[in-house]
Amino acid sequence: MLCTILDQCLIEAQAYAANDIMQTRYGYVKLNGLAVWQSSWQGEYPVHRGVNVIVVHRYSCTMRNWTNFDTHGDAYAASRLSDHLLGLIDGTVLVVVSADEPISNLHDALSTLSKLGADVSDVQNRGAFVFVAEKGDPWSTVLDKKLDQIQSNWRQPRARASFEGAYAISAHLDKFIMRVAYCQRCYFVFTCSSYIG
Repeated sequence: MLCTILDQCLIEAQAYAANDIMQTRYGYVKLNGLAVWQSSWQGEYPVHRGVNVIVVHRYSCTMRNWTNFDTHGDAYAASRLSDHLLGLIDGTVLVVVSADEPISNLHDALSTLSKLGADVSDVQNRGAFVFVAEKGDPWSTVLDKKLDQIQSNWRQPRARASFEGAYAISAHLDKFIMRVAYCQRCYFVFTCSSYIG
């Protein structure tokens, strides 16, 4: 029997900005409830200043890779960020999270970010932004941004999105149902059909 399994991948992310009042702020990316990336201002996690790009494997809902671009302290980071995003293939699911202060040297990447569906050209010093996108489909991008330190202190930007992937497997249906029953953080939809092979 050939079974096609649609596996739901729930992505939750939060960005943060530094602040003058030295109040702790946290950033994270969670995949199906599991934290795969964390950062903080005045907290226990590293700062990861600038713009962070997390590429998500949509079928296993795991982090494929993470790259940090210090667009505050590095004048060439935005060009590298733009090259990195342009190098991803259409269909790639990615989460982009700002941390601390991302804007100072971000200018060279603004056009590329906008093409992904994330216009952050109005974000100012110590503002923050986060978005979940599928490259090649800018209309599905989920973006939240806070334009300055006042807005960021009031509420940190958050994004939440979900994607479906598909597996085609050959399985005994009764054994598969037993496996699904023990999976606590999984969201499955499956269809099966007989095949000749």
